[in-house]
Amino acid sequence: MARWSAFFMALATACGIAFADPTPAPVRAEIDAMLNRLETSSCQFQRNGTWHDSAKAKAHLLDKLAYIEKRGTLQNAEQFIELAASRSSLSGRAYQVRCGGAATVQSQQWLGDQLKSIRGASGGARP
Repeated sequence: MARWSAFFMALATACGIAFADPTPAPVRAEIDAMLNRLETSSCQFQRNGTWHDSAKAKAHLLDKLAYIEKRGTLQNAEQFIELAASRSSLSGRAYQVRCGGAATVQSQQWLGDQLKSIRGASGGARP
């Protein structure tokens, strides 16, 4: 009997994860805008000690976003930055961004600056 109970609890948990609410459209729009800015920049993105071009960086962060969205709902773009776009899930090392001859900055700062700019361009609206 305990075995069936454990099975049904696991099934219920899995179903709850599988049917997580989608990220609200305004939040997803901000995330997409940040990632589009990254992709269209001439910046490079470092993860785990290796530099990648901006298109590969966007693809990597979209993969992480999909992983997170399968498990729950993001409440805001800052949560995306914190959970997916600021550090490696494997090593814990902070991601870095460098653009041209400018100083290298942590991706959390770079994306946060982009988010502020996006919100400023949209009249400061915040989901």
